Amino acid sequence: MRFLEIRRTGRTPQPADFDHDFPALIARTLSDLTLDERHVLRSVSLLDAFDLALATRAAGTTHDAPALRLLERPFVHHNPFGLWPFHLHALIRSTLRTADDASDDRWSPRDWQQAAERAFAALGEQWTTSTAPGRMVLIGCLRQGLTLARDFRLDLGWLAQAAWTYVSDSVWEPLTAAAHNDRPEDHLETAADALGEVLSALARRQHEHRERTADRLTAVVDTGRLPGELHEMAVYYLAKAERDLGRSADSQQGMQLVADGGELNAPAARRGLAHLARSASDFPTALDAARTLGWAGRHHRIEGDVWWPHGDMDRAAAAYEAARAEAEEHGVAGERATSQAQRAFVLAFTDPARADDELDLAEQLLSELDLRATTLTTQIAALARDAGTTAEVEDRAHALRTEISVAGLASVEATLELALCFHHAVRDDHEGIAVGIGRLRELTGSGDYAYYTDIAHFMADRHFHAVSGSQAQSLDGEHATRTRWHSLVTARREHLRATP
Repeated sequence: MRFLEIRRTGRTPQPADFDHDFPALIARTLSDLTLDERHVLRSVSLLDAFDLALATRAAGTTHDAPALRLLERPFVHHNPFGLWPFHLHALIRSTLRTADDASDDRWSPRDWQQAAERAFAALGEQWTTSTAPGRMVLIGCLRQGLTLARDFRLDLGWLAQAAWTYVSDSVWEPLTAAAHNDRPEDHLETAADALGEVLSALARRQHEHRERTADRLTAVVDTGRLPGELHEMAVYYLAKAERDLGRSADSQQGMQLVADGGELNAPAARRGLAHLARSASDFPTALDAARTLGWAGRHHRIEGDVWWPHGDMDRAAAAYEAARAEAEEHGVAGERATSQAQRAFVLAFTDPARADDELDLAEQLLSELDLRATTLTTQIAALARDAGTTAEVEDRAHALRTEISVAGLASVEATLELALCFHHAVRDDHEGIAVGIGRLRELTGSGDYAYYTDIAHFMADRHFHAVSGSQAQSLDGEHATRTRWHSLVTARREHLRATP
C-alpha cells in the first residue's frame, strides 16, 4: 500500500520509505492524503463496509469529491458484489483509530464520537429508505449498527425497530456485532450488547440446545439493560425456550407477563398461553383463545393445533392452509413455512400421495430459512406418510431421536414417538405399540402433552384405566376422538393392501 502511494506521486520508492512499523506506515500514508480525504478515511474506518453515500454521510460532508478520491486509493478494497462495495482491511481500521497521530488535524475522542453518531444515523437512513428486496440491507445495517452503538454507547434509536423487523419473519440469519477485543464475549455492558445477545441467541437456537438459549436470554433479562418492548421480547423468547424444555410453569409466568404488558409481543404471548393450554390438555381454552387472537396471534395455526389431536385432520389441514395463506398475504416467510409443514404433517396421516406434494412445498418454503423445529416437523411428517411400510421407518426415527435430543425440543420428541406409534398400529405390532406408549408416558410424565398417550391407545384400539389417561378436556368427547384416530389406522391398512 505504501509503495503504491509513493508511486502515485511520481517518486521512486526508496528502502528508507519502509523502515517503519505498521502504525508509522499508516501515519505516513495519512500524510499523503488531503485534509478532506483524511477526514473521510477516519470516518469510514468505523464501518465494516460502505458505499459512496455512506462514506459521505459518515464524514458529514455535503459533497462527494473527497470520498470519490479516497475510493481510488489502493488501500480501499472493492467488492462489486457486496451490499456495500468498499471496505478497509481490519488492521488498517484498528490502526487508524489507535495509532499515535501527529497530524495537525488529528481527531479528539469527541470527533470520533460524532463520526460514530453520523455513521449510525446514516445506516438507519439506508435501512428505512432502501427499496432493495429481501433482508440483506436489514441484516447489514443491524450488524454495523449494533457494533457502533456498542462501541460508542449510543442510544438504540432505529435499532429497536430493525430488531422487531428481524424477528418478525422468523428467518433467523446469523447475526452478531463485530468482536470487541477489550471485553469478554458475554459481557453485557450496554443496551446494544444486550440487544445483540438477544438476536444472536435467537439465531443460534436453531443450532444449539434450548438450554443454552434459555441461559443466554436469562442473562440478558437479568441485566435489565433493554428498554420496555425489547425487554419483553427477551422475556417472550425466554418463555418459548422454557416451553420447549418442558418448563411449563416458568413459561406460563413469562408469557403472562408479556401478555399483560400489552406491548408488541403481547399477541405472540397470548398465542403462547394458548399453546400451553393445549399442551396441558385444555382444548376448549386453547380454541376459545384462538378465536380472539387474530392474525397477530396466528389464530388459524392455533386452531389447526387444536383439531389434529382430535383426529380431525381435514379440519386441521384447512386451518393450516388458511394460516399459510394469511402468512403469504403479510409476507412472513417463517410463518408460511411453519404452517405448511404442519399441514403436511396432518395430511401425512390421511393420504400419503397428497402428503408427498405438501411435503415438497414445505421443503421448498424452508429451503432459504433456518427453522430447526419446523424442519424436524417435515421429517416426522415423512415418517407418518410412510407408516406401515418397510421404508426404514424405525431406523429413521432412531436418527431423528438423536437430533431432537441434541436440540432440546421435548414436545417434538413426543410428536416423533406418536408418529412411530401410528406406524406400529398400522402394522398391528403389539410389542411396538406397547414400547411406544411406554416412551410417551415417560416423555409426558410432567403432564404436558399427556393426551399423546391417549391417542396412541386410540390408534391401537386399546383401552386404558381411568388413572392412566390424561383426563384431556376434548371438544366432542373421547369416543369421537378414539373413532377418528382408529379410523386413520384402518384406512392406512386398506390403502397399503390396495397398493401394488
